[in-house]
Amino acid sequence: MGAEKIAVIGNGIIGHGVAQVFASAGHKVTLIGRNRASLDAAIGKMQESLAEFVRHGLLTAEEAKAVPGRITLSTELTDAKGADLVIEAVTEDLPLKLQIFGELDAMCPPTTILASSSGQPASALVANVKHRNRVIATHFWYPPQLIPLVEVCGGPFCSPDVLARTVALIRGTGKEPVVIEKEVKGFIGNRLQFALLREAWALWAEGIASAEAIDAVVRASFGRRIGITGPIESADIGGLATMVNFGNSLIPDLSTAPQAPDKVAALMTQSGMPGIYDWSKRDVGALRARRMDELFRWLKADRDSKK
Repeated sequence: MGAEKIAVIGNGIIGHGVAQVFASAGHKVTLIGRNRASLDAAIGKMQESLAEFVRHGLLTAEEAKAVPGRITLSTELTDAKGADLVIEAVTEDLPLKLQIFGELDAMCPPTTILASSSGQPASALVANVKHRNRVIATHFWYPPQLIPLVEVCGGPFCSPDVLARTVALIRGTGKEPVVIEKEVKGFIGNRLQFALLREAWALWAEGIASAEAIDAVVRASFGRRIGITGPIESADIGGLATMVNFGNSLIPDLSTAPQAPDKVAALMTQSGMPGIYDWSKRDVGALRARRMDELFRWLKADRDSKK
């Protein structure tokens, strides 16, 4: 697929990352934000990110330098009018999203795809939209420059052509689009992530294990496998009968709490960086940097495997 015109609405941590993804793939991008100062700040963060891509051998210096040149900055929603794909990435404010999608639908040709990168399903965004067949959810994960997954869900109104075009555009950037057949709250990734987090919180809140022990168990066991074989693959490989029988015994004992434990929620009033850990005694910057380096290593391995 050749270069297309892309518009990204919102220049926060997801928005400028999505703009970088498409511009790095050779597309012309219009990045639309509330004011020039925030747009300039977004470009600054993007340049820092691109420098890391160079440092990790994923881009040459020349390739990185060319990326911002493919991006046009704007504070006017009307500048999305000529795009082939518009991706909304504003704050999680549903009335604002409804307003944006209504305005985009009125101004853009019927062939323009209107996508949302947020956690909202497509069907929640079409109240003010006449051409509902072109609205689609494209859920990018943070940081979008480094996490391959994009969860794509058309919902009940989206046409097969729009779904196919969207998947092709995203795949063309090197991302891994995964199509979700039916709308579900949280898509797939967050549902799996929070199922694990609910149990981890419960184990800690009930005094069964320390936070350090719980995290160590995940990192040193199935956490190592899960990036190679997913949960369903792992269950099949491990022996489905064994996993079903053990699951039937264990699942009734797992947490079914509808909210975070009170002991966890109470920590939100802490000063500084709230959390179960005492972050005043830990170097969170170093931990984040190590995690980023590992994400770059995975991304480089992904690209090397496709050569």
